[in-house]
Amino acid sequence: MHTSRLVALAAALISTTAFAALPNGTKAPDFTTKASLAGKELSFSLAEALKQGPVVLYFYPAAFTKGCTIEAHDFAEATDKFKALGATVIGVSHDSIETLHKFSVSECRNKFAVASDADQTIMKAYDAVLWIKPDWAKRTSYVIAPSGEVLYSYTALNPDKHVENTMAVVQKWADEHKTKS
Repeated sequence: MHTSRLVALAAALISTTAFAALPNGTKAPDFTTKASLAGKELSFSLAEALKQGPVVLYFYPAAFTKGCTIEAHDFAEATDKFKALGATVIGVSHDSIETLHKFSVSECRNKFAVASDADQTIMKAYDAVLWIKPDWAKRTSYVIAPSGEVLYSYTALNPDKHVENTMAVVQKWADEHKTKS
């Protein structure tokens, strides 16, 4: 009985550590990196994107894996609504820019950019390294306000709630920042 409690406690601590993310209210680390949109390379700058409105920054383990494909499809379906609320969506993984050219067309459906973080600089800055496979990102989504403040972070291996959760935060932000005509 005592051993099972220790195992349960250890598992809880490991999962808490494994799913840590930058806390809400933290200043989001700035970055510029190569990205692909509709199979074409571009330079993505967080600072520049934040001038347009909030940024939904999501990390995913690897292009063309089952969960990452599902998540890319979900974000592609929601991108127009994110844009209508003034938000930019960007996905980040360790994949090469060449792989992301294909992924951006087939799975992201030409709707949003995906960025290459082959050296893991961005993943490390955002506490998004997958501890069981450190060359991959853990599935973590952030909503970053134009001020650079992290409004929301969510980590879950299951891709199902990432779009729904980030959309709710962006919607709330948009409602609070509507300009009166």
